Amino acid sequence: MSNPVVQHFFDEPTNTFSYVVRDPDSNACAILDSVLDFDYAAGKTDVRSADEIVQYVHDNDLTVEWILETHVHADHLSAAPYLHEKLGGKTGIGAHIVDVQTIFGKAFNAGTEFARDGSQFDQLFKDGDTFRIGQLEGRVLHTPGHTPACLTYVIGDAAFVGDTLFMPDFGTARCDFPGGDARTLFQSIQKVLSLPAETRLFMCHDYKAPGRDHYEFMTTVGDERKANIHVHEGVSEEEFVRMRTERDATLEMPRLILPSVQVNMRAGHMPPAEDNGQVYLKVPVNLF
Repeated sequence: MSNPVVQHFFDEPTNTFSYVVRDPDSNACAILDSVLDFDYAAGKTDVRSADEIVQYVHDNDLTVEWILETHVHADHLSAAPYLHEKLGGKTGIGAHIVDVQTIFGKAFNAGTEFARDGSQFDQLFKDGDTFRIGQLEGRVLHTPGHTPACLTYVIGDAAFVGDTLFMPDFGTARCDFPGGDARTLFQSIQKVLSLPAETRLFMCHDYKAPGRDHYEFMTTVGDERKANIHVHEGVSEEEFVRMRTERDATLEMPRLILPSVQVNMRAGHMPPAEDNGQVYLKVPVNLF
């Protein structure tokens, strides 16, 4: 069985890694967790980060089969619609997107035009589903806890874990967003850590752990089992839940959570324009 060729792209303002995952035996590829640049103060979007991916795909004569999201991101806007327009490919996310859309559709008072059935995406993946990137087979693990819809995509010897895990010296994802749950996250992490020890794990984010002055994007299941500061072998579920709950109570909300969720629950599309032709993003006051 072939293993994927993985190219990473890093957006430092949001500490986000995006990936192009290539089948080594064909020109087929998938794009994971893309970033649409957004200047919150000015209300302006930009496609610089997405264009790096577009250029890479063109330079390597690749065919995009999938544009995948590991979850509804709270820290950056997805560039999926732009990439789909430029490169094609089907969009995919976890089937529990409908739970996130229900929660945040109510929170942002989205109108009746906002379907809460996941229909904005081409494919809603369930636990155990498979898909293909050329000759590569991908497998889907439902790994909720950070959000209800989080997925891990396992493609050959590589797994793309979204916000479920970080590098061993940084730990694990927060669970205090609506629909998150620390106990559920612990159980999801065990699913990931039950993969073969040599499995490459690709992070969605890195924040430079204390004592480390450079960004990292890849580790292995074996290294996470041995060294993850929050959930290494020997840490019990109760210990993890207590630590995660106490830690989450000290964290500030992500800088871009309000615009990000409104856009990403719509598969990267902006809300519809109002009667003056202008698109707006809402700021609910004192909601969270």
